[in-house]
Amino acid sequence: MARLSLKRLFRHRLWDEDDARRVLPADALARLQQRVAASEQRHSGEIRVCVEASLPLSYLWRDAPARERAVTMFGKLRVWDTELNNGVLIYLLLADHRIEIVADRALARCVEPNHWQQVVDAMGEAFRAGRFEQGLNDAIDAVDALLVQHFPRDAASAGPRPNELPDAPLLGGRRGL
Repeated sequence: MARLSLKRLFRHRLWDEDDARRVLPADALARLQQRVAASEQRHSGEIRVCVEASLPLSYLWRDAPARERAVTMFGKLRVWDTELNNGVLIYLLLADHRIEIVADRALARCVEPNHWQQVVDAMGEAFRAGRFEQGLNDAIDAVDALLVQHFPRDAASAGPRPNELPDAPLLGGRRGL
């Protein structure tokens, strides 16, 4: 069993939803939502963005990694439940300075893990410079390019494509989402 890190517990108790809103204010969230919506007109995939200020206490007691929470949120937000199994979750955990990308099985089969790491690394550079919206924009664009390459929208499709998941980014605080 993992040991609770008091330093990590303290750091997570300091971060809350207000911190997440300072990093990504309402106007930035609206622009990110528009970017996701525009992206999803170009392919058959679904993109979700989830930003949590800190982990719920149950994760901290187990010293669970950010990846575990990202995978949980992937399921909780039903990103795994898209018709073509090509949804992607871009997850940011502010208190741990962690970025995770979880891709559903159809897209995961097409993209090498090192490519996802390159996207995460680029986001990390932007975040370290305080450019959170830009880092998320770049990640959405990178995921968009992969989905267009592997799951382009059928040119024969008429009218708007069905939106299987909400486009709005999710922000969570100390209690999680």
